[in-house]
Amino acid sequence: MVRINGQDSDAAGMTVEQYISTTDYNIDRIAVEKNEQIVPKAQYGTTIIQDGDNIEVVSFVGGG
Repeated sequence: MVRINGQDSDAAGMTVEQYISTTDYNIDRIAVEKNEQIVPKAQYGTTIIQDGDNIEVVSFVGGG
């Protein structure tokens, strides 16, 4: 099992990019952290989410 934003998920085995494609996140406006390490956007397609990982996805919201 994987924890994503504090909730259990069965995303183990997916790449970060595959997981994001199953959500409503705008890939251009997020940052992803895997086990307290930022995942560079260039590595979303090759970074595999593994059982036991803790993933945080943060959306950037414009304002002013």
